[in-house]
Amino acid sequence: MTIQSCSLQLSTVASPILEVATKETEERPATADDCLRAYQRELDFLIGSLRRLGASYPDIEDMLHEVFLVMFARWNDYDTARPLRPWLFGIAFRVAAAQRRKGAREVPTENQDAQDQGALPDDHLAAGRNRELLLQALTHIPIERRAVLIMHEVDETPMRDIAHHLGIPLFTAYSRLRKARQELDATLVRLEKGPRRVR
Repeated sequence: MTIQSCSLQLSTVASPILEVATKETEERPATADDCLRAYQRELDFLIGSLRRLGASYPDIEDMLHEVFLVMFARWNDYDTARPLRPWLFGIAFRVAAAQRRKGAREVPTENQDAQDQGALPDDHLAAGRNRELLLQALTHIPIERRAVLIMHEVDETPMRDIAHHLGIPLFTAYSRLRKARQELDATLVRLEKGPRRVR
């Protein structure tokens, strides 16, 4: 047997093995490092989402930890053909809903967060007031409808994706969005008027 024929036989035997190894490498699911990098990249989005879902500042760190644990456990289930943020929002929504069911450690009040009393430009102060008013109004909307409103209006997620990630029918998603908009408008009007004063 010559060196050339031996080499030919080796390549004939090795070729299918290399093809299988290459396929396994290509089809291998994403690693834990991929999950961690995605989490770190979307951390600001998750913080904002949890805040808009009504999480208080002291609870956010624990809730982020819970979101990461769920994300890590389900990382191989994530469909990479779909956007990551709606999938993450679905996880954040479920974590926030579970936290709400357990009972919050703090009851939200009008002055829930400490305000900076330093001198601020007028436009910055007005924007801060509007933001606080909006966050306060969002707490008056039930979390199921609030989640649809935030995903659609703030995160600009298509309604089909919202329905898919929250596990609800598309018609239900549209119904929740319509009702949440009505509730938000009514609550903002009520909050802007302020409490009635007894004379």
